[in-house]
Amino acid sequence: MKVALIGATGFVGSPLLAELLSRGHQVTVLARNPGKLPAQAGLTVVAADALDAAQIAQAAAGHDAVLSAYNPGWTEPKIGEIFLQATHAIFAGVKQSGVKRFVMVGGAGSLFVAPGVQLVDTPEFPAEYKVAATAARDALTLIQKESSLDWTFVSPPILLNPGVRTGQYRVGADAPLWAEGGAPGSISVQDLAVAIVDELETPQHIQKRFTVAN
Repeated sequence: MKVALIGATGFVGSPLLAELLSRGHQVTVLARNPGKLPAQAGLTVVAADALDAAQIAQAAAGHDAVLSAYNPGWTEPKIGEIFLQATHAIFAGVKQSGVKRFVMVGGAGSLFVAPGVQLVDTPEFPAEYKVAATAARDALTLIQKESSLDWTFVSPPILLNPGVRTGQYRVGADAPLWAEGGAPGSISVQDLAVAIVDELETPQHIQKRFTVAN
């Protein structure tokens, strides 16, 4: 497939790029600073700002799918505001590009831990992640209203860490997956990338959200 990838240098985007290339996909990375990515077989890097819908539309046109793992960075003081600004631009740019298939990586905060109660609203949710998690929840609300795209929203489990690629994972829907004994579910970022590319290759969640854990 020809895949346009936004956020390829980030915590999720880097292993996602590696997974796509390892499976033989042709990947176009949209990057504000193209020089950050070394040349690789199957990789094209184009200059495009995730906050500019027109640049996204131009770069994504002609691809089979667009994947977004965009994150302004945890040290960005306006992370929530910028994430939502980018979300609007990415949605608009993808629609303008004519690409129908769109996969977005969000957060675990929007998963439901009880009827009507999302993880981000619980007292135990870490305060330092609340602004970003609330923005990701808002992005999910926006995409759920979108009917013109074949979208999928991916929520990582509660614990997402660097690790190894096992290729194994469990799939859930709108509630967190838990480990044995009721511990929070977890996955390596490498196996999250496996799950995302599996969804891209064999769609199971069109216009739906899903989550995964080992």
